[in-house]
Amino acid sequence: MKKTFLTLATAAAVFAFTSCGGDNSSTVETREAQDVSEVSAEATILTLDTDQSELTWIGSKPTGKHNGTINITDGNIAWANNNVEGGTFTIDITSLVVLDIPADNENNAKLRGHLMSDDFFDAANHPSAEFTITAVEPYNPSQLVVNEEFETDNTPLTADEHLVDNPTHWISGNLTMRGTTKNVRFPARVENINGQVVAAAKFNINRIDWGLMYNNEANVADKLKDNFIYNTVNVAFEIVSK
Repeated sequence: MKKTFLTLATAAAVFAFTSCGGDNSSTVETREAQDVSEVSAEATILTLDTDQSELTWIGSKPTGKHNGTINITDGNIAWANNNVEGGTFTIDITSLVVLDIPADNENNAKLRGHLMSDDFFDAANHPSAEFTITAVEPYNPSQLVVNEEFETDNTPLTADEHLVDNPTHWISGNLTMRGTTKNVRFPARVENINGQVVAAAKFNINRIDWGLMYNNEANVADKLKDNFIYNTVNVAFEIVSK
């Protein structure tokens, strides 16, 4: 099985971040970009294994959901004293794959093309995204914020429903996507397994924070018309160092 990393992200991703919405409900804490902390002299810089690192996404609207992946093309993790001190990785927006529609179905290409367009990622002008870690803290479950979404048959998973098993840390980082940088903070599970650092996370982002505004819920006067896309996007990743 392919593994995915912070995504953006990561991923996500990320990232993919298109079929979602909500008025910041169930999303991670988002704030302006933060300074990147210096890593210690003792830190080892580990290169990501991009074959095992990948971002996944789920976008939702009242009438259904779409899901897929986005590749992480390079990156590294700063590791010292059995802990992550920093790291960065690059996400290739143009590698986005839609998984819920058969690849040979014309609707697959239609959806992917729409996600690449100016309505969403504007991949022609912003073909990549980047995530850089700014802080790593021990995980405290009392800091998890869960807000209500507008309910339909396909409401996005909330923060507590879409959460990695046994999180160990809060990770904060600057996510740059579509020319906009925001700092996000989310729960993650970080482990050292036989010398390889493995980091996994599941969290939600609000796509409009990065300018992915198409059919966003806030612009819909009557939500009962079911013609909006949730702003909340479910993102997941698991990254593995070499």
